[in-house]
Amino acid sequence: MASAKFKKFKLKVNLGFLGIEGDWEVDEIQRNAAWEIYVELVTRISVVELKPEEGLLREALSSLYSLFGTTREILKKYGPSISSPQNSDDTTLGHIAIAVLNKSLRPILSKWHPLLADYENKRSDDISITAHERQWQHANELRAEINKVREQLTDYANVLADVAGVSRLH
Repeated sequence: MASAKFKKFKLKVNLGFLGIEGDWEVDEIQRNAAWEIYVELVTRISVVELKPEEGLLREALSSLYSLFGTTREILKKYGPSISSPQNSDDTTLGHIAIAVLNKSLRPILSKWHPLLADYENKRSDDISITAHERQWQHANELRAEINKVREQLTDYANVLADVAGVSRLH
């Protein structure tokens, strides 16, 4: 089913791992998919700074990991039309979404999930999960990496808000 054109705009974004510049024709399907991904991003730790004495690193990593499942479901729901460019030089929501998963989220998760899990398995019953995690020698390093990814995801959220045609809620 062909979708009606919604909006054509100039796109210039640098997510650190992905720089895109050019025209992007956004139709209603891409707009709706962008909105759904945007809602997932801005309602998680992904765009909120994780301060030193706040939250758990495990919860932050799990929240970031859950973006894989929700993004996959959204991409499957809207189908190949959100990944099929009008012109060979054009970008699509599908291209950007997959790049974010594979180039921004996958590296941090593949490195830190197993390292944190190994450390978590060493916790004795007489210490709380929070206290144990805060004693981890790599806790500050992981928090710094989470915040670096947060900056990239905030840029991504900005693009999604623009594509969805909504004000930035984050």
